[in-house]
Amino acid sequence: MIWRVTQEQKELVERAAALKGVSLSAYTLFYVLPAAKQEVDSHEKLVLSNRDRDLFMSVMENPPELKGKLKSAIEKYREKYGK
Repeated sequence: MIWRVTQEQKELVERAAALKGVSLSAYTLFYVLPAAKQEVDSHEKLVLSNRDRDLFMSVMENPPELKGKLKSAIEKYREKYGK
């Protein structure tokens, strides 16, 4: 889908930039960059509750013993490719 800025939208943004006394590019970057950063951060960060964080850290510090198919798959991989 291709989105185009209408002439009315462009004029509105240009007017807002002029009211701030900055260029259209500067105005756009000033308002768009924080929104873009927030959008990217919301997709790249995982926010855990205190309980979930504690559980995750506990498992990382004390991993469960490997069993069954996962254990044998890891052993086969190590035999074939080394550690």
